[in-house]
Amino acid sequence: MNALGEALAAEIRERGPIPVARYMAEALGHPEHGYYMKQMPIGAAGDFVTAPEVSQMFGELIGLWGAEAWRLMGMPAPIHWIELGPGRGTLTRDVLRVADHVPGYRQALDVRLVETSPVLTKIQQSAVRGTWHQRFDDVPAGPMLLVANEFFDALPIHQYEKRADGWHERRVGLDGGDRFAFVTASLPCPETPVPPALDGLGEGSMVEICPDGLDVAGAIAERIAVHGGAALIVDYGHTQSAPGETLQAVRRHAYHPVLADPGDADLTAHVDFAALKRAAESRGATVLGPTPQGCFLRALGIEQRADALRRGATAAQARDVASGLRRLTDPRAMGQLFKVMAIVHPDLAGLEGFDQPA
Repeated sequence: MNALGEALAAEIRERGPIPVARYMAEALGHPEHGYYMKQMPIGAAGDFVTAPEVSQMFGELIGLWGAEAWRLMGMPAPIHWIELGPGRGTLTRDVLRVADHVPGYRQALDVRLVETSPVLTKIQQSAVRGTWHQRFDDVPAGPMLLVANEFFDALPIHQYEKRADGWHERRVGLDGGDRFAFVTASLPCPETPVPPALDGLGEGSMVEICPDGLDVAGAIAERIAVHGGAALIVDYGHTQSAPGETLQAVRRHAYHPVLADPGDADLTAHVDFAALKRAAESRGATVLGPTPQGCFLRALGIEQRADALRRGATAAQARDVASGLRRLTDPRAMGQLFKVMAIVHPDLAGLEGFDQPA
């Protein structure tokens, strides 16, 4: 067992099984041993690859989507450009390159990146210039354009199992030795943590809830409703709240046992876009989508952008463009599993990207 595993096991022996959310939070964010605190997770040499790393077209189209939102807002200056969990800074770098071609747009953007990882922060600072924050709440108020690409899937989740007497929280304990194991609390939750749409599920059903995700979506929506702006959430997940266990671990681009080697593998869970939508609408914002990523990118013109990039390209470059287009839009790759949802001020309800049939 690694160092973080030993610390968590000691806590369990002393206090009893811990919520799945605590295990996930420590595995990803422990100051010394957390997955995102000690290594570069993204890229061929890491554990996974995100859309901005697949092709420049992804960030370019998001940049133009933001430029159109800015134009419809009356071109306020300054306006915050915020990215939550910016990875290697690739997406914001591509957005800013596009912004240079829109008169006044780049000069208006006040770049704000929200990142907790010191390793990633250093890499981001070599890619873009801006101001860094630990939390979204630390970003000053004002009109904003925000993107969160594969951010919400890494927020800690709670798991609940339905039994005859109600919902019981699933926790992480020990199997009698030194190995972590899932256990279910013997007593039901005193208050139903599950939304009404799922409360009637039968015995044995599993539901995942992400309170941190609902809080962040609500905070984004409240700022947009008051100060104006638009936000894009891009992630993998389901459009309607649904039962099921989706918590998974990835290491070296392959699935890894969820309870093995905490801090050495990425942990994620599918995003419940319907829950995020309810949280955002309750704070006065308008929600567009969610829609499959492939539909969103095609509606913004990714195929035309790919054609433009192929003109004058070498054979190898043309193959890379074609590969990126396929990975981003093909339903068998990222095109269907990944969804795009926008949280916007009601005045921006007509923004592009969400009217193409799925």
